[in-house]
Amino acid sequence: MKKHPTTRTRVRRLPKRGAYDRATIDAILDEGLVCHVGFVVDGQPFVIPTLHARDGDRLLLHGSAASRMLRTLDEGVAVCVTVTLADQLVIARSAFHSSMNYRSVMLLGKARLIEEPAAKMEALRALVEHLIPGRWDDCRQPNATEMKATWILELPIDEASAKIRTGGPIDDDEDYELDFWAGVLPLAKGFGKPVADVKLKNGVKPPSYLTRYARPSRARSASLELPPKRSPRSRAPRKPR
Repeated sequence: MKKHPTTRTRVRRLPKRGAYDRATIDAILDEGLVCHVGFVVDGQPFVIPTLHARDGDRLLLHGSAASRMLRTLDEGVAVCVTVTLADQLVIARSAFHSSMNYRSVMLLGKARLIEEPAAKMEALRALVEHLIPGRWDDCRQPNATEMKATWILELPIDEASAKIRTGGPIDDDEDYELDFWAGVLPLAKGFGKPVADVKLKNGVKPPSYLTRYARPSRARSASLELPPKRSPRSRAPRKPR
């Protein structure tokens, strides 16, 4: 991956929130379960939500062999993939400055189809393990018919950036004296207890990797950091944060 942001990935709006190191980018990709894939066909833009997995220096996208998205991307169409993690609602004293703490990644490039059988099987394993760590060796492996019906594309993690907001509300100086509650409201994250399939055989217990399921969380997470007040000399209206 490029050591510095490109003109396409550099964060221009509030640039201090931008991050370009692989550790931050990888952690967000690894924690996320759903990405959004943007591409253009005959002048019409499309944005499709789908599952993904990071495998080393590439992002894996999979779907049906009949998927228009995958077939279009395999033709060499430029693609933009985003992953967003919502952490907290930021409640400011004013509606204008209310916001959200989040972690996001934008990845640009061109994807290619993985066709070699062993490489395709390994990519599918990476996808399953991203979603449910420990599951690949605890389920039936795909057969030839299922592999034929599945396409997997790889997108190099070469041109990417992250954008992160943390901390509490940033209000106008005069608003700090208002009697409105302000702070952050964390978004609860977690998974409930496994619910058995109605056709599950008697005596089959859920494995520990499901009863203890949790997403990895290594990226910078949102925290309540009270921002410094602006100087009273500056009264110009500001853009929302």
